[in-house]
Amino acid sequence: MAGQPPDGEPVPADGGLPPESFAELARAEDRAPFGVYVHVPFCRTRCGYCDFNTYTATELGSGASRDTYASHAIGEIRQAGRVLAGHAGPVRTVFFGGGTPTLLAPADLASIVRAIDGELGLAPDAEVTAEANPETVDERSLAELRSRGFTRLSLGMQSAAPHVLAVLDRVHQPGRPEQCVGWARTAGFEHVSLDLIYGTPGESDADWRLSLRRAVEAGPDHISAYALIVEEGTRLAARIRRGELPAPDDDVLADRYLMADAILTAAGLSWYEVSNWAADEHSMCRHNLLYWTGGNWWGVGPGAHSHVGGTRWWNVRHPAAYAQRIAAGVSPGQAREILTGAERRTEEIMLATRLAAGCPASALSAAGLAAARQAVADGLAGHDALQAGRVELTTRGRLLADAVIRGLTN
Repeated sequence: MAGQPPDGEPVPADGGLPPESFAELARAEDRAPFGVYVHVPFCRTRCGYCDFNTYTATELGSGASRDTYASHAIGEIRQAGRVLAGHAGPVRTVFFGGGTPTLLAPADLASIVRAIDGELGLAPDAEVTAEANPETVDERSLAELRSRGFTRLSLGMQSAAPHVLAVLDRVHQPGRPEQCVGWARTAGFEHVSLDLIYGTPGESDADWRLSLRRAVEAGPDHISAYALIVEEGTRLAARIRRGELPAPDDDVLADRYLMADAILTAAGLSWYEVSNWAADEHSMCRHNLLYWTGGNWWGVGPGAHSHVGGTRWWNVRHPAAYAQRIAAGVSPGQAREILTGAERRTEEIMLATRLAAGCPASALSAAGLAAARQAVADGLAGHDALQAGRVELTTRGRLLADAVIRGLTN
């Protein structure tokens, strides 16, 4: 399971926001997009590397089920409608993540989208994304999702090498994600993404090159590539601790990233965030860009996090506790924090620096600006960009992004 969030302060029973959050929403109406994240906390099996807030049937226990989840999510959306009362403007992005959202029937997913539209209002050109495990969708279900208003599909491919998938405890067969891309295109999805993981114990350069080649050949307009992170409490962490598997090597991870960037760039995909490549501006994930550029969003579901007008809160984690609160008509929020100006500035720098568009130099302190100049001198950030008022990472800078960001946030 994922690490616990901070304690925070209590969330009011009605989920109400402080006045300053509404004041900021009024100021930001024309410039800050509003999104909704829907967390679907169910999986058929638990992958060995995963520490997300998800539950298999045996882990779920009583008091919650997939069959009743849509009604509970809709209950929270109605709460959001009462709290926001038209202050948030139209919803421009909806993202179903998990877990495995496509374990719910397309009709259930669509009912949640309809509730978002009814309570908060969907923008006419809203991006509506569903994450999917390749084994949980087929031609028929993808066609139904598209016909019910979903515009973007994000498929978890992870690897094309069977032995790598086995180490990750992924259950889909090699070739299935690529097949799903074809089905999604036939269904009318213009935007399809594949997620890859590199650095799995036992993965070779050839395995990673094969995964990249297969992903590109499938024809998505977006690919995400993430370095494997070994999270405490996972089966993978236990196997590494027992010496059954080697830990990921930082130098190998760097080489794999460079390989990904070279192959994806050659295929016509450009990086726009350190771990994300897209065919063009329209292919970028607008929902994730909302996170990275300081937008506002309401997170629906167990353990979901929200940020509205400088107030961040997070829901109770277990689906049964979540269902109980929704049934009682009270907020599922476990705790919240009201971010200070300094905290928000730090987050702006951290997130913007990871984007190809870069971080405004005006957001930096004197010490941060000195760190930016040093990053340029070290070849980690672009000289011309800084002269123009932005910190933009070079390829080498992307490899050392965390170190660069630490300096910039001083």
